[in-house]
Amino acid sequence: MDELKNIVIYECLPIWITYLPDGDIDLTTLSCPSVEDAWVSDVHAVLREEEHNEAARFEVKDIHCIDAEVKLVKCIVQNIVVDISFNQLGGLCMLCFLEQVDRLVGKDHLFKRSIILIKAWCYYESCILGAHHGLLSTYALETLVLYIFHQFHSSLNAPLAVLYRFLDYFSRFDWESYCISLSGPVCKSSLPDIVAEVQENGGDDLLLSEEFVRNCAEMFSVSPKGSETNS
Repeated sequence: MDELKNIVIYECLPIWITYLPDGDIDLTTLSCPSVEDAWVSDVHAVLREEEHNEAARFEVKDIHCIDAEVKLVKCIVQNIVVDISFNQLGGLCMLCFLEQVDRLVGKDHLFKRSIILIKAWCYYESCILGAHHGLLSTYALETLVLYIFHQFHSSLNAPLAVLYRFLDYFSRFDWESYCISLSGPVCKSSLPDIVAEVQENGGDDLLLSEEFVRNCAEMFSVSPKGSETNS
């Protein structure tokens, strides 16, 4: 199982450092779909070996293998929760998309810095962040922050201003009747059809143009598992 020790770092991947000290780390491993089950077993076996290795550099414990539609190997490394998934490209595509948004916003990585601040507020102050506890997921939070930038980017110049706008807007949002999309509020009664209502600024001066969104969709979209073999 020496091949498990080979890690390839792709320099073209964006540096998306917005995690909290008390947050978990999500990893994904890539392999041929035909050997994915064996790959899961190999990763699990290597971690088990490290768990019982008294000379291991890092303490590894509480290793669990979750055999679901999305297979996961969960463990704790040096008191940090680590989730290892397999062939999950969607997360990497989301990462690349948000990196493009951060570059578009500019202002010394204002988008990333704002996400860090709002994550910290949601986790430490309001205790509403943590999908594994049935709370708000990181993806959902990033979508909410992205919506604030999409609507109000011209008036945002510092992370505190973004936090203020975030709290002001979503504290008054009618969550009982609506959900949020990048295009605007969507009435729950219209689902599964997504019919967005008129946005705050009437659709003028939005951050993300249709061309930007279309280009990102073309660059970062991936086919669902099995679509290649079923087509």
